[in-house]
Amino acid sequence: MGLQHTKASAVKRANIVMLGLDSAGKSTLLCRFRYKDAFLTMPTIGFNVDMIEAGKDFTLTFWDVGGQKKMRELWKNFLEDTDGLLYVVDSSDKRRLEESRREFELVLKNESLKNVPVVLLANKQDLPGALNAEEITRKFKMKKYCSDRNWYVQPCCAITGQGLAEAFQRVSTFAKQFSRSKETFSLKEF
Repeated sequence: MGLQHTKASAVKRANIVMLGLDSAGKSTLLCRFRYKDAFLTMPTIGFNVDMIEAGKDFTLTFWDVGGQKKMRELWKNFLEDTDGLLYVVDSSDKRRLEESRREFELVLKNESLKNVPVVLLANKQDLPGALNAEEITRKFKMKKYCSDRNWYVQPCCAITGQGLAEAFQRVSTFAKQFSRSKETFSLKEF
C-alpha cells in the first residue's frame, strides 16, 4: 500500500531524445526551451542533457545528441526508454534535407522507438526559402513513417522563439500520454 502512495506523489519523469543533423539547431532550441533566450552554441560533441519542468509533477529530460556523421552511429544508444522523439530539421538547407530524411527513417525503424510519439521541428523558418510545415510533412513522409504513433510537425525558429512554446507543449503532452500508456502495461518491480 505504501509503495502506491509514494508512486502517486512522486514527480513523473519522461525522456525526450533530440536528434537531427549537425547544425539543425538542436542545442539552440534546448537553450531556448530552458532560458527563453538564444545563445551562441558550439557543435555538440557527444550530448547535452537538460531537465525541464513541464508543469506540476512532470519533468522532461532532454537528451540533445550531436548530429555529426560519426555521432549518428551512436544515436541508437540513446533510444532506449524514450517517451518522445524530437527530430530537428533545418528547413532552409535544401541540400541536406534528403540526408536528414534518411536518418529520420533509420531512427524510426529502431525497435526501441516502436510507437514512441514524434514531434518534428521544422526549424529556421526565418531563413529565405525555408520549407513550411506542410512541405516538410510531405518530404519526410510523416503519414507513412509515423502511421503507428502520435506525430506532429511544428514550424519554428530557435533564434526568434517562434513556435517553441507550442513545440514544448506538444512534446510534453505526447510524452505524458505515452508514459501513462507504458505504466498500464508494466509495473516495474523494485
